[in-house]
Amino acid sequence: MLARLVNIDRDTPLLLPPALREWIPADHLARYLLDAVESLPLTTLRVNERGAGDEQFPPRMLLGLVIYCCATGTFSSRAIERATYTDVAVRFLPGDTHPDHDTICEFRRQNGPVLAESFVQVLELARELKLLKFGQLTLAAHGTKVLANASKHSAVSYQRDGEQIELLRQEVDQLLAKAEQADRAPLQDGLTIPAEITRRRERLSKLQAARTVIEERARHRAAQEQPVYASKQTDRAGRRARGELVRGHEPQPPSATPEPKDQYNFTDPPSRIMTAGTGQHFEQAYNAQAAVETDSRFIVAARVTDAPNDKEQLVPTLHAVAAPVRAQVVAVVEANAEPTVYAAVEKTGHHRRVADLEQRLEPLPPTAGAGPVEQMRYRLQTAAGRALYRLRQQTVEPVFGIIKEVLGFRRFLLRGLAGAESEWTLVCLAYNLPRLHRLSVAPA
Repeated sequence: MLARLVNIDRDTPLLLPPALREWIPADHLARYLLDAVESLPLTTLRVNERGAGDEQFPPRMLLGLVIYCCATGTFSSRAIERATYTDVAVRFLPGDTHPDHDTICEFRRQNGPVLAESFVQVLELARELKLLKFGQLTLAAHGTKVLANASKHSAVSYQRDGEQIELLRQEVDQLLAKAEQADRAPLQDGLTIPAEITRRRERLSKLQAARTVIEERARHRAAQEQPVYASKQTDRAGRRARGELVRGHEPQPPSATPEPKDQYNFTDPPSRIMTAGTGQHFEQAYNAQAAVETDSRFIVAARVTDAPNDKEQLVPTLHAVAAPVRAQVVAVVEANAEPTVYAAVEKTGHHRRVADLEQRLEPLPPTAGAGPVEQMRYRLQTAAGRALYRLRQQTVEPVFGIIKEVLGFRRFLLRGLAGAESEWTLVCLAYNLPRLHRLSVAPA
């Protein structure tokens, strides 16, 4: 029996103009996202001001278009513009109009505050739908390295900077001497002494500016580390006064002198060279932080830092928790109850030893007056502490995996710390809204 094939007709014109909504399913993310964005009570949306009197695209439409494209793995403004022609769902969002890439890019640059506001409003919506629970909250916070829009080969170290400054000064002196001597020895085609002097002086100016920034960073770092150093000294002095044995090396006072390997990047100065992957290679990157609510898997805090590791990032990340969740944290503190923190105090391998499989007795509580490290180590050794700490690899780590592997977000497009933070907020928003959609349409 011959197979019956569907007749594919690409030439007969449609008798009636089709409704765009009929081109995508009723439960499609684009429909849900459009309705959600239209319902958000946003107050900071800005229209692109061109000053020419032309009609402007509605800002809510542009917001929904950008969020949907990021949620489906399209991040650049040019790729979004192309998608308004080639992708049915993307074509539906702007109503078969086609914002150009300049309009999309300018909207993203001007409306950083509205992305932060939308991030909070989506969590409010999740709370109203009872998808984000409140009360006894458990948050998992972590960081991941995201490439900056700059090459690590555009960076210079403090030591190399000094060497290049000295070399350029010597070369400028040589060229000036050559010019004064009216040396008529032929030069390479296209090269002149004045142009070479100008080029070296411009490079020298940039290197001196980079050196100044690195030195200022070192002073700022020392000022930040001074309270930690003083606290350690006070703690060790108190333990000695109580007759306790104090082990380990004496903490060293922070130095305001830059390290030889301190870096400055000429393309994106706030970014840093950071260890990536398993720590065997380095990338020019930012450290993107997120806090995830463990039950709903919603991202409730998103921020970006230039710190190369996650040390001392817990408190700033908690301060960045969105208002609907932060209110619960504030309520805990006002009730004179400290939030319980489970943070690693030492490196542990992922390999499970035979001893780890055996049932263990609960550890003895730390002695009175034990320091925070001893208390945290005890907390993590208890069965309840181990179970709670394991939630991190089930919540925030998979979220980073989805953002990087499913959405394909591995590099910032905007430069500067403020631009990177705005873009990271957009990416986290593009994760939360589809998450809200999936939980809303999931069968009870």
